[in-house]
Amino acid sequence: MLDPAVRDYLETHRAAHLDRLIELLRIPGIANRRDDACDRAARWLADALGTLGFRANILPTPTKPAVLAEGPAVPDAPTVLIYGHYDVQPPEPLELWHTDPFQPVVRDGWIYARGADDDKGQLFTHLMAVEAFVRSGKGLPLNVKFFIEGEEEIGSPSADAFLTEHGARLAADACVISDSAFFAAGLPSLTCALRGLAYVELTVTGPSADLHSGLLGGLVANPVNALAAMVAAMHRPDGRVAIPGFYDDVEPVGEAERAAWSELPFDEAACAQSLGLDVLAGGEKHLPALERNWARPTLDCNGIVGGYTGEGSKTIIPARASAKISMRLVARQDPQKIVAGFRRFVDENTPPGLRASVEVHAASPAVQVDPDSPAVAAARNALAEAFGRPPVLIRCGASVPATEVIQRRLGLHAVLMGFGLPEDNLHSPNERFALSQLYGGSIASAAFLQNLAAR
Repeated sequence: MLDPAVRDYLETHRAAHLDRLIELLRIPGIANRRDDACDRAARWLADALGTLGFRANILPTPTKPAVLAEGPAVPDAPTVLIYGHYDVQPPEPLELWHTDPFQPVVRDGWIYARGADDDKGQLFTHLMAVEAFVRSGKGLPLNVKFFIEGEEEIGSPSADAFLTEHGARLAADACVISDSAFFAAGLPSLTCALRGLAYVELTVTGPSADLHSGLLGGLVANPVNALAAMVAAMHRPDGRVAIPGFYDDVEPVGEAERAAWSELPFDEAACAQSLGLDVLAGGEKHLPALERNWARPTLDCNGIVGGYTGEGSKTIIPARASAKISMRLVARQDPQKIVAGFRRFVDENTPPGLRASVEVHAASPAVQVDPDSPAVAAARNALAEAFGRPPVLIRCGASVPATEVIQRRLGLHAVLMGFGLPEDNLHSPNERFALSQLYGGSIASAAFLQNLAAR
């Protein structure tokens, strides 16, 4: 059981902690923008950890700074690394937000802001827990380190080189990451697998400039037409991805895991309705919805542009068109092999008279976690204590790219102990985080630290 003094501190300082989280949420910190907001977010976190006795440093990467922090030494105790990210997704479309995305609002038991869940709110639960140990007078029960980056939302492109350079400073016995969600409200969950990511931009070019579609129509191949046809051809009628070699290394789901998923409280029709849909029609049509989402690779066009998109008409054959494509990968799939297959598909489907190029923006493998590790056992007990019932083991269709790098470079199988809820509107307008999850998450984090120290 969590030390009563630590729990009491967390419960009596909720208002102060919420005010501090609001401060952090007001700092935009959008990773794909060139401003100083990420620098300010990193400084805020370094200062916050510094006041708790941590030696906190802000270190540069080629894009956004990272925060490394190490707490007071606790001799003969294990070391835990806490990973999180302060960067957030762009808030657009702004007109769909009910309030300013960077002016947090607390309403009906939720805090609304960009980053409220992903990942500032979830990361903040660990700062609350650490503060509770320090300020309650109990002291940290083990050695604690933080690695907080500012590139997660653009695929953590610097993480590999950064952890290679600074790996010795981040050596630990266990790692915990809170950047995932419960399966449902009231059902605490531990994530045991994340999909990987290959993110590319496909550009098709034709003439040296936009051309008159009447004078030259029928003579010149149209890049927009060709790109649309290529994107359409990336899936077969049954929903399978048509990229060469895409499924070569995909393993089927085991019967025991499939049976466990069937027991989860998942209402496919209600899920579709909550998304404004009639049916969940994506992916391979012959497979159950959760299996398609958690255990199968996917390909999605995230955006497509080309030609004239302004008001009224402009009769042209565009000079170029481009599409952004994300491919979510599962265990054993090699992102480089997938990208090579994508390039081959593009080469085979580019019409005469046009040129195509593929730029890779991110490539990270999928992650699987050992569900029987001592750290996972510590997290199971912590979640049960904080939320009143044992957690279920689930997978997640999303990616946290640094997880795989931490696993490979530091030799740590991360505990994926997230506190979000499915209805938190991640990457969408009106992102939010339930206050019950914030406060419960802080207790779970503190209990996890205490449990891990005891092991």
